[in-house]
Amino acid sequence: MCILENKLAFAGMVIIAMLVILALFAPLLAPHDPYVQSLGQSLIGPCGDYPFGTDEFGRCVLSRVIYGTRISLVVGLGVTTMSTIIGVVLGMAAGFHGGRIDEIIMRVVDIFLAFPGLILALVVAGLLGPGTLNVVIALTMAGWMGYARVARGAVLAEKEKEYIEAVRTFGAGDCYIMLRHLLPNIITPIVVMASAGIGYVILAAAGLSFLGLGAEPPAPVWGAMLNYGKTYLQTAPHLTIFPGLAIMITVLAFNFLGDGLRDQLDPRMKNLRFR
Repeated sequence: MCILENKLAFAGMVIIAMLVILALFAPLLAPHDPYVQSLGQSLIGPCGDYPFGTDEFGRCVLSRVIYGTRISLVVGLGVTTMSTIIGVVLGMAAGFHGGRIDEIIMRVVDIFLAFPGLILALVVAGLLGPGTLNVVIALTMAGWMGYARVARGAVLAEKEKEYIEAVRTFGAGDCYIMLRHLLPNIITPIVVMASAGIGYVILAAAGLSFLGLGAEPPAPVWGAMLNYGKTYLQTAPHLTIFPGLAIMITVLAFNFLGDGLRDQLDPRMKNLRFR
């Protein structure tokens, strides 16, 4: 079955495409400058000029939500890319070489896995301080282990096959075998895991921003907008409703896409869960 025939996966792809368009063309699509303050227009509810209302500084919430898409996607893609590269490199090395290398790498993985992912990210982000780059580093440190375990398991199963032995007889080196033969044959579960993992990263990044560990003000970050909006939950609920919806829709879109890719490419991963 083509992935486009999966309704949830197709819906996820459409939503993600729309989010990418919002991120790329934010200056054209945002009705107002997300940084300009107008205290005389603070805490206005949704209306014609401000479809999502304004915040306590009179800034357009819609514009800030649109610009926040950029930060969320950059963090989500950045963390997932770095986690995937680190995890796959270490996992392949552990699975291919075995012995002491495998033991050392997997003990490091076990140590990191001893801590809940979000708690580990919270500690690292707290030590590094606020900032988008620090959030990326913290979430990468908390997220690479799953990719390492998947890559190691796939390599252990693949390296025993006859075609690997045949390649060895022709004098192929370890790096050549891993990059040219093993990686293409283990990439499917990695892609499935990464596509669904982006949603988890965006949600975790929003949580760190909510706690004041994300990009510093006045950057339009969804998690920080939720944090500021909670003070006005009774009088101006739009300050939390719209950033919350943006987070929910984005996470669901990547989850839908990840589920669709899993069902299409690797149904064996149906019970896989992310930290």
